[in-house]
Parts: sequence; structure tokens; C-alpha cells
Amino acid sequence: MYRKSKWKCGYNLMVLGHGNNEKSVPQILIRDLKFEKKSLAKLMFSPDQENHPSKAPVKYGELIVLGYNGSLPNGDRGRRKSRFALFKRPKANGVKPSTVHIACTPQAAKIGRSTESPIDFVVTDTVPGSQSNSDTQSVQSTISRFACRIICERNPPFTARIYAAGFDSSKNIFLGEKAAKWKTSDGQMDGLTTNGVLVMHPRNGFTEDSKPGVWREISVCGNVFSLRETRSAQQRGKMVENETNQLQDGSLIDLCGATLLWRTAEGLSRTPTVKHLEALRQEINAARPQCPVGFNTLAFPSMKRKDVVDEKQPWVYLNCGHVHGYHNWGNKEERDGKDRECPMCRSVGPYVPLWLGCEAGFYVDAGPPTHAFSPCGHVCSEKTTAYWSQIPLPHGTHTFHAACPFCAHQLAGEQGYIRLIFQGPLD
Repeated sequence: MYRKSKWKCGYNLMVLGHGNNEKSVPQILIRDLKFEKKSLAKLMFSPDQENHPSKAPVKYGELIVLGYNGSLPNGDRGRRKSRFALFKRPKANGVKPSTVHIACTPQAAKIGRSTESPIDFVVTDTVPGSQSNSDTQSVQSTISRFACRIICERNPPFTARIYAAGFDSSKNIFLGEKAAKWKTSDGQMDGLTTNGVLVMHPRNGFTEDSKPGVWREISVCGNVFSLRETRSAQQRGKMVENETNQLQDGSLIDLCGATLLWRTAEGLSRTPTVKHLEALRQEINAARPQCPVGFNTLAFPSMKRKDVVDEKQPWVYLNCGHVHGYHNWGNKEERDGKDRECPMCRSVGPYVPLWLGCEAGFYVDAGPPTHAFSPCGHVCSEKTTAYWSQIPLPHGTHTFHAACPFCAHQLAGEQGYIRLIFQGPLD
């Protein structure tokens, strides 16, 4: 059992996996400190704020799901979206430990559903490059039903802390049969979710000078541990006593199927906006870059058409960075896949369309979009590509690799990104 705490706002984060229908899938919960049955819309504003819209609610920060370029493939709907804003609730709903009860079996407890009132936000397993929600339906979810929860201090500096597992509608936490559990020295019960909740805090914050930190595992009580041998191993890692579960701007949260980026409200205030990215797109198009072969003018499509190939779409040779329009030059039958010969330098390699990175929260600076991730072709600033190319993201049960934050594709090539070479005034 857990008692209410009037000083904090709790968010139960639960991740939604996949089943035959929505009622059988796991979920993400985010709660603010006291469990009340309110809809997400009502949690955003107090009655006073609803009557006086000029009084903006206090924003703690946002969680952004890696692998999506500004929205889910079929659009954000209800509690399923690519980014979640955490606001101060009218009343605290956080909890702190009270009495420990031993349940007979986890199966006897009420299982979480994506439609239950304690659930604030729902996310599905991320499939690299998925173009629709149906692309992920065949994936067997590895995310716990009640994956994690976030507790936010209601007073400045609005510190946010993450904990493994979330509360069900009866305000209890149930861990799976195979999950690691133990009693601490002070008599409290602690444990890990089956596949774990991993966190990585970047060094030097989330800036152009950021460096990757070390991945750790967070327990139900918020203790920090080194990683297990594999994600589902029953033997926990060693406790890391000099580190905490406090989130900072740029912290990454991996739920074994979906990875979330935490951005504080202060950090987001220094991040380029969607309007800024749109201005950069228009600036590039205004320079009228040309295809060196067809001599036709190239243009990045509008952000609303960010997933549809346009006839003026810029394409790039990933081995050299030369930007062209789409053409068939150098397309020889003996070559496999998308490998093509660049007419400018004769290098042979993948030839892919370029896409602007539209999720502003992934940018570490407001620099111009001069570089692209390889092999997906998502374009952003040089320092943003350099940062994400050095971040080892969890993959599977015990491997790590760098990936594009806009589509989750594993990066390839020597650096994982290339400098774009435009023909014309931009070069």
C-alpha cells in the first residue's frame, strides 16, 4: 500500500505493447502525486486556469519517444502520441511506501489495460522505419505492462525522479513471477521489472557539448544498479550508491521496446522550435539548390508531407554526400539494393531521399541542417548528428548500437552521418 504525499506529483508511465486487441496490451502510465480518476485533459488545467487561460500551467518537461519524426505514423491520438507533456496537476497525486502486502500470485491481481484510469500515456514498441501503426502489430512486446513511473516535485526546481513499475487501479504494484525481488536492509521490498528500466544521463547536459553517460538500471524504489548480464536475468547488478534516479535534461529511458528522451521545461526553452525548423527549410529551398544531372531545382517538402517522396525531393549518395534529384544515372542491374554510382565523384554506395528532422526536441543546437544520418537520410544540424551518432542505445537483450532519433534505424558507415554537398549557392 502507498500513502499520499502532498509535496510531489507522480506520473505512472506505462508502455503499451501488442496483443490481438487493445485490451490485452501492456501500457505506459504517468501520474502526478495522488491517485485520482481524472481524464488526461482535466489533469492539464486547474479550474482556475480553465477560467483564466492566460495563467499557463506549470510545465515539468516532456517525454519524447525515439523513432518518430514529430508524430506517430498515423498521427497522435488521445493517450497514444510521440511526445508527452508533464504539467503540474491541480492537486498532488504522488505516493510513498506504507504497508507491504504479499499477494498470492501475480495472476490473481488485476492486469493493466490501456483503457484503465491510472494510465496517463500509452506507447507501442518502436519498429525502425515503420510507416504505419500496422507495421508494429506483429511485434511481440518486450515492455512491461506497468513499465515505470515518474515523480515530480511540485515546487522549483521541479525535480523529476524515475522508478521502475507502475501502479494499477488498486494503487498496487505487482511484479512478474520472473522479476527480481528482494527485501532491503531497512525492511522495504524492492525489485526490478522483468526486462528492466534503463536510464542514461548525458554528461554536460543536453547541449552541443554533451557526451554519453553510462546506462544504469532503476529499481521499483528508485535505487540505481549496474546492468544485469542480460535484460531478463534474475540476478540484479551491483548497487551504484553515488548515483540517483533524478532525471536531467537529455536523460534517456529505455523500456526494452521503446526509448524515451526526457527534456526539462528549461531545456526545451533553449531548443529550436518547429517554426525555427520551418524557417530553415524555407531558407534552403529559397537558395534553389539544383540537381547536377537534371539541372532541376530541388526542394524539401513541407513538414506536413514529411513521409511522402516529392518529385523535387533531394536525394543523396551516402558514401560521398553529393545531393541530387532522383534520376537513373549509374543504376546498373548488377548492383544489389540501392547502391548507385555518383556521377560527380564515381563513388558507389546507397542512394536515398533526404528527409528533414521535424522533432525539434532531438536537436542539441539551432544550427542549419547540413548533415544527414546514414542510412536513413534524416537531415539536421552537424552537432545533432554528431551527438546521436555516439549514443549507444539498447537493442535486444544485451546489445547496444547508435540509431537515428527520427526513425530508430541503426546507423551505418564510419561516422553514422555525412556532410551534405549541394550544387549551387548552398555549397
